[in-house]
Amino acid sequence: MPSRRTQEQITELLDPATTVLLTVECQQGVVGPDSALPELAAAARSSGALANVARLVAAAHERGVQVMHAVAESRPDGRGGNRNARLFRAAARLPVQQHTGSTAVRVAPPIEVADEDFVVRRLHGLSPLAGTDVDPLLRNLGCRVLVVTGVSANIAVPNAVFDAVNLGYTAVVPADAIAGVPADYTPAMVRNTLALVATVTTTDAVLGSWRRPRGRAAGQGAATPA
Repeated sequence: MPSRRTQEQITELLDPATTVLLTVECQQGVVGPDSALPELAAAARSSGALANVARLVAAAHERGVQVMHAVAESRPDGRGGNRNARLFRAAARLPVQQHTGSTAVRVAPPIEVADEDFVVRRLHGLSPLAGTDVDPLLRNLGCRVLVVTGVSANIAVPNAVFDAVNLGYTAVVPADAIAGVPADYTPAMVRNTLALVATVTTTDAVLGSWRRPRGRAAGQGAATPA
């Protein structure tokens, strides 16, 4: 098994100049009070994951780390959207729809969107990266490390991590800033899958890294790398 990284190593990895914080589907129609997926919304809130995403976003704004919000949405007529999996067909029948321009596709409180943030919207697929503007934007920003947060640990988060790794980025996952259903699935996914391809850490470790001077960090072990 891989050894634990120290806080100093995490700090060196998460250089604000080459790191981007990605929030995945943290939108009102997914994690908000009127979610299309109330079980997932409850898990995101009761686990503290949504609050931790908000903490990370606030710290990124303060430290000058680029923030990107990946939002999944659909046209009211459904054109261009996938129909080739049970998930998509079930989503089309939900009482709350993630329609372009609706409240459902706004980033959910308590996450705050700053003027300098990017909001990248997709009309198709399962991944925030595949076939979207995320990859070219990351490259133009000089990103080397992508911190992946949000929902769900079942589908969109692992898709984001796999695509990031395949595209050559180093993926970092604060395990307490993602959520899925059922609740015990998320730690199993992290332990048995994400830890093999990403650096798994905590919200506090990431926050600590952005508070420390570059090259002078010190602290306790905080993460498990791939």
